[in-house]
Amino acid sequence: MGKKIMIIYDNAETFITAKPKKLCTILSLLLLISKILLAQNSAQSEWNDNLPPPRNSIGQVYISAEPGQRAGIWVPDYRIGPPLYNIEEIAFKPWARALWDKRQEHDLEPHARCKASGALRQFLTPYGVEILHLPEIQQLYIFDIGGPHTFRTVYLDGRAHPKNLTPTNYGHSVGWWEQDSLIVDTIGFNTDFWFDRSGLPHTELAQVHERLTRVSRDTIEYEFKLFDPSAYDAPVIAKMVLRWHPEEELFEYLCQQSNYASELMVNEENQAVGKTSLIIP
Repeated sequence: MGKKIMIIYDNAETFITAKPKKLCTILSLLLLISKILLAQNSAQSEWNDNLPPPRNSIGQVYISAEPGQRAGIWVPDYRIGPPLYNIEEIAFKPWARALWDKRQEHDLEPHARCKASGALRQFLTPYGVEILHLPEIQQLYIFDIGGPHTFRTVYLDGRAHPKNLTPTNYGHSVGWWEQDSLIVDTIGFNTDFWFDRSGLPHTELAQVHERLTRVSRDTIEYEFKLFDPSAYDAPVIAKMVLRWHPEEELFEYLCQQSNYASELMVNEENQAVGKTSLIIP
């Protein structure tokens, strides 16, 4: 039998029922999220959307820190609740919807198991990401702190995607500027990861367009578009807001330390599924 607890947040009551082991995991995640929200509420007084985005000498916005400043990080605004899409509005192919439904039955998300995860999922970490733009070599790097603790390269030199790509978790990304928006186009994904925490399926035909628009000093509006005709009848679109934390920076993160989340590697019957499930990369 599962145990039932009541959670009160912002004067609203929510009930959660789960088995003891999973309940401990849920409570740990809720505690982490509450700490993040408290930190963001504290930082809110420092965020000012009335201040314009910083620009270089030719008027282009800085998508990362200005020269001479600390690197800083961009963190999702969890008060809004990213990513913003309605799962019922997504035009799944039947097999993709069945797979998404199946993925709701367990917690074996690849990113939480230290797998690098491309595009949208790279930004969905409570620890944030560092964006490093190096104009002298026309490249941009996106470093994520949580999970796999790795980075993605975006080429800004006008090159096209290679014709014969070996599929990878991050794919191959090229980018360009449209006024104050950085546009990133990525192909060449493998299927060893999920694009978000809920488990949106995709195939190796997936192509992703990302738009990062720095609308003020402290805010980036992020848009994600997934095109995958083998899995969906229409593009999947998600949006979220990233907030600037100028005093924070990358830190060491050991994803596999002591395997503390071993309970996530078994199903409700306590049977190991980590390496036997047909749908988990």
